[in-house]
This record gives sequence, structure tokens and C-alpha cells, in this order.
Amino acid sequence: MRTNIGRLRIIGFLEGISLLLLLFVAMPMKYIFHYPEATRIMGTIHGALFLLFIFNTLSVGVEQRWKFRTTTWKVLLACIIPFGTFYIDRKILRFCKQ
Repeated sequence: MRTNIGRLRIIGFLEGISLLLLLFVAMPMKYIFHYPEATRIMGTIHGALFLLFIFNTLSVGVEQRWKFRTTTWKVLLACIIPFGTFYIDRKILRFCKQ
């Protein structure tokens, strides 16, 4: 997608997938199968996507003139809750002006 909202939605989807992979694949691999490299690799990917999501959320928030107390904080909170970015995409981001 060519708009900032479109990019945020894609980054949010990727960030949500990376969080789920980190929690439900890499962490069990580390603690059950003694393969700590899984969390190192997935943690790095997730960390980069997490930061991209934060920066893009703030950029879109300014561009869309979101009020921090009503919208921006909800979008920011979504990236630390499993399945949160998918929920925010359905409830907020898909209705924003493209």
C-alpha cells in the first residue's frame, strides 16, 4: 500500500505475527527443546517490527490528527498485547482516511 495508513496496517500485521511466533514458537523452542537461537532470531525481528510500528503509529497519529487520549494510545498499546494489532486493524485502522 502506498499510504502511511496502509504501511502501518502491513507493519501491524507483521508485528502481530512476529509476536505470536516469538511467544508460541520461539519461546517453547528455547525452554522445551533447548534451542535459544530461536528467541534470539525471532526477538530481533520482532524488536525491529515493534519499533517500526511505534514510529509509524506516531507519524500516522500526527498526520491523521488523532487525539492521543482517544486513539493513539490504543494503537500503541495494541503492539504489546498478543492479537492486539489485529484487533486495532479491524476496529480503528481500516476506517481511517487512506
